[in-house]
Amino acid sequence: MTAPITIVPLVAPAALDGDDAAGFLASGELGHRVCDEMVGLPDLAPTAAQMLPAWHDATDTLHTGFLARRGDLIVGAVTIDYAQDAGARAAEFDLLVPEEYWGAGVETALLDRAEDEARTRGRDVLQIWSLHRPVEHDRMLVPKTGWGRVPAIGLTDLLEVQGYLLEQVERNSELDLTADPTPLRESLARAVERARADYRLVEWNLPTPPELRDGYADVLARLVTDAPSGDMEFDAEVWDAARVVRRDARLMGAGQMVSVAAVEHVPSGAIVAYNELLIGEDRSGVTHQFGTLVAREHRGHRLGTIVKCANLLRWRGLAPASTRVSTFNAEENRPMLDINEAIGFVPVSYAGAWQKKL
Repeated sequence: MTAPITIVPLVAPAALDGDDAAGFLASGELGHRVCDEMVGLPDLAPTAAQMLPAWHDATDTLHTGFLARRGDLIVGAVTIDYAQDAGARAAEFDLLVPEEYWGAGVETALLDRAEDEARTRGRDVLQIWSLHRPVEHDRMLVPKTGWGRVPAIGLTDLLEVQGYLLEQVERNSELDLTADPTPLRESLARAVERARADYRLVEWNLPTPPELRDGYADVLARLVTDAPSGDMEFDAEVWDAARVVRRDARLMGAGQMVSVAAVEHVPSGAIVAYNELLIGEDRSGVTHQFGTLVAREHRGHRLGTIVKCANLLRWRGLAPASTRVSTFNAEENRPMLDINEAIGFVPVSYAGAWQKKL
């Protein structure tokens, strides 16, 4: 007889070598396994070591989750993120069930449990992302934005049954960091000439220097409001220097390195554009682009090209053993995709952004 499925809380241990760390380590392994099965890119998922610092600090985001067990075997997990800003309504899910265990009720039990907790915490906007290979399927799904499309998979079938709507498609692109950097240098030179003296490049590695924290906080807060998001209802975020310090500590946890290229508007002194590159403790692994944004009122001056190209050129000296960088952009964000395509990024997978309102 097959053992019944039991759903238990996912607990963040004090340290990954502790006696209570097995479940948390398993959730990290599930993330890599599921990303590998879905799109052949296991490194899209963070490791347990990369996740743990954020789970220890609930000041800005509360992280919870559940494991699905069948006897002593862990057969799936769901993690849930709750922004802690005043008035926040959203709960963000990440459902991790390998193919081997899919279709036997594990995924439904985990999603139902996550939804129940979100309701208990007063959240009425539920969000989850699906990963897709760049292939054609007999049933292709088009988001409400009308931009992009993704093939139907088991997860999307489940989400549709559960009442979620596909709001947006994001493109996951990669750049070969071993390629000739000449196109980056040429694009940067042209963009700097276009921007002229009103803008200047500022670069640093985390932690953010004290004199830049306030300006950096201002532009980080605008990622939610200024980046294309379709009808996804992302909670507005309040940022200050202290929050930048906390974020720096979380991102640098477990030996991660982050490089920032930003643009300062010289007349006002405001930081109006930025790009972040991150790599884990293994400096030969995949580089991930985190945030990239140009403040809405400063678009049209090639600032996106400046921060992207400058940071990629800088990165070659910081992490020379890393061979590729991965980034996600909304399909309707043509200005940013145009920049990516011009400097050599190619699509490798897609993500669907799903939302359900209670």
